[in-house]
Amino acid sequence: MFDVVHTRRESLAVGSLSLALLMTGLDTSIANTSLPELARVYGATFASAQWIVLAYLLAVTSLTVVAGRAGDVFGRRRVYVTGLALFTLTSLCCAAAPTLWWLVAARAIQGACAAATMALGYALVGDIPHTRAESAMGWLAAMSATGTTLGPAIGSLVGHFGPNAIFLVNVPLGALAFALALRYVPESTPGRGGEVSFDALGTVLLGASLLAYALSVTREPVWQPLNAVLLIGALCGAGAFLAVESRAASPLVPVEVFRHAGFRVSLASSAIVASVVIATLIVGPFYLTHTLALGRVHAGLVLSIGPAAAAFTAALAGRLVQRVGVSLAAIAGLSMMAVGAALLALLPSAAATLGYVIPLVVLTAGYAAFQTANNTAALGHAGADRRGVAAGLLTLSRYFGQITGAAVLGAVFVHATGAGALSAASADATAYGMRTTMAVATALIVAALGLTTFSRRVAFLRLRHVTPFLQL
Repeated sequence: MFDVVHTRRESLAVGSLSLALLMTGLDTSIANTSLPELARVYGATFASAQWIVLAYLLAVTSLTVVAGRAGDVFGRRRVYVTGLALFTLTSLCCAAAPTLWWLVAARAIQGACAAATMALGYALVGDIPHTRAESAMGWLAAMSATGTTLGPAIGSLVGHFGPNAIFLVNVPLGALAFALALRYVPESTPGRGGEVSFDALGTVLLGASLLAYALSVTREPVWQPLNAVLLIGALCGAGAFLAVESRAASPLVPVEVFRHAGFRVSLASSAIVASVVIATLIVGPFYLTHTLALGRVHAGLVLSIGPAAAAFTAALAGRLVQRVGVSLAAIAGLSMMAVGAALLALLPSAAATLGYVIPLVVLTAGYAAFQTANNTAALGHAGADRRGVAAGLLTLSRYFGQITGAAVLGAVFVHATGAGALSAASADATAYGMRTTMAVATALIVAALGLTTFSRRVAFLRLRHVTPFLQL
């Protein structure tokens, strides 16, 4: 595994984490291509079938911090292994689901388990001896991006055996990751000073607030009274959560985690860049099919180039972090993202496929470099007993950014096209909508770059301040 680890045992431990992130990356995108067929098999409307994807996304968003904290309290390896086992079992349940809503329920459980494997997969890097954290972070990010890239293609191939067969792909991957984790992933000490407690009230408030927020921005149509009520409820729930956490003896999210300004910058920047990346996946299909007149298969191949570039870059980003430090690596990644987004915003309507692909590769490669440096630095500031919740917060920031970006930048795109229905938008209108959306995205990336570069207390982006984590 290149220069990530020193011994076979450590390599197999990182291998378990890599398989888990590959699996969850696959599961994020593999169901999308089979939604029409799943709707036909279960006799459901497409709107109902979308809950197959939404249930997974909402569960991950709502529970990722809870899963990270559970790992800190009860042991990161224990919660990670439990999540892997349940994820694999629920994959079998998804494949055998007799009705749509049985499938949706199983997907929600999968999402809860994925929250544990994703958050703790990154946190456990610090528990594996003699592991080069920056290289391991790049490798894990590469595996996650690879899963997202391969998901649609594998879904299309396996779907020939029946739409539910796509969920069986997880079974051998999960079983192997589980076996490797049991044998090679080291134990982590739960709690602080032997104390084991859990903030049940904080857990309920945070989960309910995040769920209400996610529903408020994913339910369509977006502008309806119930969505406004959900958003208000989410804000009230967040306020109640902060009040409870400030008084809790063993809070779900310790206040000390946020005392380092660098960690706050890390969370904010992570959410911003995730919102931009998700925008390319929303706007891209319309631009490719309406403006460039590509077929569905051709457009799908073009869209997969972005995650593929991210996977390749992430595998190398660890070495970049080692050579130039997390500060320069993060700034370089954000600068690449800004250039890529700006090129898309300036792309002429007459540009061919290559004119779209080159800026997309620059943007997604920059994202991979930034995420590797950002994750390494942020987790380096978390104490050993808080690394799980810190990783959970980082994962949450990405999903929060994706959900918010899909809603906000999606609305910008729809408004800019000026069409009542996107399917009826002209080629020029779609091109204008894409350019407008990416202009807003460029401004967001520039804001993240400024936040990262000019924050007076951005010490977390300097390699010397994360050395203790890198040497674990």
